[in-house]
Amino acid sequence: MYKLIACDLDETLISDDSTICERNREAIKKALSLGVKFVPATGRGYVAIANILRELNLYNKADEYVISFNGGCISENKDNQILKFTGIPFKKAEELFNIGKNFDVCIHVYTKEKVYLYHASDDEFDYMKVRHPVEKIDDQTDLSFLKGEKIAKMIYGNQNMNYLHEVADKIKNETADLDVSYSSNRFLELNHAGINKGTGLIWLADKLGIKPEETMALGDNWNDLSMIQAAGLGIGMQNAVPDMKKDCDFITAANNNQGGVGEAIERFILKSAKD
Repeated sequence: MYKLIACDLDETLISDDSTICERNREAIKKALSLGVKFVPATGRGYVAIANILRELNLYNKADEYVISFNGGCISENKDNQILKFTGIPFKKAEELFNIGKNFDVCIHVYTKEKVYLYHASDDEFDYMKVRHPVEKIDDQTDLSFLKGEKIAKMIYGNQNMNYLHEVADKIKNETADLDVSYSSNRFLELNHAGINKGTGLIWLADKLGIKPEETMALGDNWNDLSMIQAAGLGIGMQNAVPDMKKDCDFITAANNNQGGVGEAIERFILKSAKD
């Protein structure tokens, strides 16, 4: 039986109305009762998902874990104890900030506790503020005000994904030393080299004495692909990016609004426990 489930949040576990449907909650509850680890694996910061952990009865629990910042941080839920953190060096963050100002993007700078937004539209600010503590920094000309802070990752945001791919291509030399991915059909994600959800999953599984083949990963977008490929069973939601589906072991019939996560747990964990 699979012993660890790594699950993306936005557009995977969470419905479009920002809730977790009953099917998902019930399936996760049953999996937990069997001793299976349910590990949120998210691009968000670990402090930003407290309400989600409360809803899943995982908040402040010892021996339960979160993979956050796309693998940049792995923490134990009890007291938000950080087990591993790998962010972007300040000098690189400054470089990315200056590069981003040359394009039509909102620049996101993620520290452990807050996201700083430069050139954010009202829509972008509204999208982010329900997901993370945020602050606008349009009056800042550089990132000197963050010197000494640990920067987890950076994002360029634009709802035109073709444009973001063009940006990525134009700056490929400057980002050759980074891990680059996409999420939520609006973000170009920039992490430290070798940092992604897949490496985070394998690191945590190894720490817990769980074999890679005993893990399951669920997601919907390109920043989930690394863990979908690293896991023993990689599952894409019905609403997953079409070009990514071929790299998944299984695609749910249900999308994120219909309980795709619950469907996967029912099929591959709860059914196996009964057999």
